[in-house]
Amino acid sequence: MLNTLRKIVQEVNAAKDLKAALGIIVQRVREAMGSQVCSVYLLDPESNRFVLMATEGLNKKAIGKVSMAPNEGLVGLVGTREEPLNLEHASEHPRYRYFAETGEERYASFLGAPIIHHRRVMGVLVVQQKEQRQFDEGEEAFLVTMSAQLSGVIAHAEATGSIRGLGRQGKGIQEAKFIGVPGSPGAAVGTAVVVLPPADLDVVPDKAVDDIAAELELFNAALEGVRSDMRALSAKMATQLRPEERALFDVYLMMLEDAALGNEVVKIIRTGQWAQGALRHVVGEHVNRFELMDDAYLRERASDVKDLGRRLLAYLQQARQQTLVYPDNCILVSEELSPAMLGEVPEGKLVGLISVQGSGNSHVAIFARAMGIPTVMGVVDLPYSKIDGIQLIVDGYHGEVFTNPSELLRKQYAEVVEEERQLAQGLDALRALPCETLDGHRMPLWVNTGLLADVKRAQERGAEGVGLYRTEVPFMIKERFPSEKEQMVIYREQLAAFHPLPVTMRSLDIGGDKALSYFPIKEENPFLGWRGIRVTLDHPEIFLVQTRAMLKASAGLNNLRILLPMISGTQELEEALHLIHRAWGEVRDEGTDVPLPPVGVMIEIPAAVYQVRELARQVDFLSVGSNDLTQYLLAVDRNNPRVADLYDFLHPAVLQALRLVVAGAHAEGKPVSICGEMAGDPACAVLLMAMGFDGLSMNATNLPKVKWLLRQLSLTKAQELLNQVMSIDNPQVIHSTLQLALRNLGLGRMINPASDIQA
Repeated sequence: MLNTLRKIVQEVNAAKDLKAALGIIVQRVREAMGSQVCSVYLLDPESNRFVLMATEGLNKKAIGKVSMAPNEGLVGLVGTREEPLNLEHASEHPRYRYFAETGEERYASFLGAPIIHHRRVMGVLVVQQKEQRQFDEGEEAFLVTMSAQLSGVIAHAEATGSIRGLGRQGKGIQEAKFIGVPGSPGAAVGTAVVVLPPADLDVVPDKAVDDIAAELELFNAALEGVRSDMRALSAKMATQLRPEERALFDVYLMMLEDAALGNEVVKIIRTGQWAQGALRHVVGEHVNRFELMDDAYLRERASDVKDLGRRLLAYLQQARQQTLVYPDNCILVSEELSPAMLGEVPEGKLVGLISVQGSGNSHVAIFARAMGIPTVMGVVDLPYSKIDGIQLIVDGYHGEVFTNPSELLRKQYAEVVEEERQLAQGLDALRALPCETLDGHRMPLWVNTGLLADVKRAQERGAEGVGLYRTEVPFMIKERFPSEKEQMVIYREQLAAFHPLPVTMRSLDIGGDKALSYFPIKEENPFLGWRGIRVTLDHPEIFLVQTRAMLKASAGLNNLRILLPMISGTQELEEALHLIHRAWGEVRDEGTDVPLPPVGVMIEIPAAVYQVRELARQVDFLSVGSNDLTQYLLAVDRNNPRVADLYDFLHPAVLQALRLVVAGAHAEGKPVSICGEMAGDPACAVLLMAMGFDGLSMNATNLPKVKWLLRQLSLTKAQELLNQVMSIDNPQVIHSTLQLALRNLGLGRMINPASDIQA
């Protein structure tokens, strides 16, 4: 059976459209199971009926005509129960129904399996037999496996709009939803422009050449061509990105240098291999090396190398990719988006990004957030190569993509986009106003930064300081550890930009989903491995250099605060504090007289929640990292689209943990703030304020929304709302209760704009 299954799957995947795929399945399944009938019924969402869409054994004229409601027939029963049904005497079942138009005799045996994709019933796969027959467990398992395979085929057909003629009006299922990971917040409605690789290195053959000089000349011309492209793209994006972000293009240029990838290709050409073959060999080796690593950041490096290889091959083949036409409201889609692809879109036309691969921390996601472009990453099920030119919706809040959206859904999201635009204009007026509740409670709002582009955005939105400066970003865009002097220049720029407001600099936080290409960390489970403070305590030379750079950068400004990530106990904290005091002594010995800045601990590991008072006694402040704390409490990798819907910071366990942290910090007389996606969600911010957090730090984009909402209600009202939700044990009910309460107060406009849309 396994061999048969594999062959059917290969044949189905090669089918040109859904009709052909369904035809293959009913024919092959009937043969494999030795049954007389095999049929597929698909659920038409317009009529909410299961419609016969393919059959072998029944009258083919009945296709598209025979249908039944979920409460009719055995097919309806399988669909509503969402489990297989195996009957030896089908006609004796009370739900049995006979359709004369199918030309069928009264079949005795029935085996049906539901077709389900991401919890949604899409149809039913059925086999029937005239004679009484009890299908065995192996046959049942085979049919269930086939229906699971069919669910993906139907989902892809929905996405490309190739399902037609389901309903009586000739309308088919056209709208489909695909789940990914939020890359950059916002919503966009537009047209898909699929960027396929410019050339396919995998199919390049080996070929011996006599004229080595000519091959070297050809390769050098290709190198220069790609270098020129990269420089041009970098210059083109100068108006959209700060120099720090544009430096990512230098990564590409450095890879092309003679001492790097270019030199390796030249060496192989000199052995008598043609340029294309030499390039395939070198790029393949690099990519394989990177892709074998578990580290997310290094996997992004592999996509950079692949992208460069394809561009070089395109020059070598003298077959440049045909010029893409970028319509207005263009949504760029690719298997692996690269920063260079963004630069090729004419300014003003790009409204959204979708990447089949990649995480929320990839280069592209970092770029997208800096540019304010709604983005969804890791949409692994999207049949991207077939959706060029179709209408799409990108929901960067929830990490969702809609293909062929209905007129109603397009209209709803278009309203969200327009609402956001008007909202952004209206919120500008709040910039100079304090974040103060109706009953006079003051709530400091800070920003999370990492890119230089964040500084300007934060200042435009009236941030009162930096609650989290991600120092790993300058490390990530270099090919080596930045020197003390280089770090000092970068940190000084941040501190000076916000002076006299406080700037909280987190010590180097690598590992997990953030890594350095020049400092590889290979682990089976990187999120539970060598990351954050664990790395820098094992490498005190890195920690000391960074701390000295921070202290020197703060001279004369005195607005630095140092934050320690991933602390799981007092021993790590004591070691880190010892190193900070040592660095401070060294800086003062060198003649730079700076006061010791406030030092804080990030609460992002469950262990730290239960030792919060012990930790608070030894530091000046605490800061909750809501993203990681939620991830660890719920055992959900937030970058994994398969379980992304389980990641919910309004889970009762998360809310209870946050209350414990606030109570513990305040019991020791220490302030506690919170940073991450939760702090930037206006509705959640209401609960966090009610819990007693002393500051909220968020993405600059969300700051005006949070400020507006907190200024519209009293602290007392927020505390009433908190008490109400803390008695609820279901995250979905907490979301609904919170949204309903805010709507009843007339404050619904600031809830996630896309949250009301029923798709």
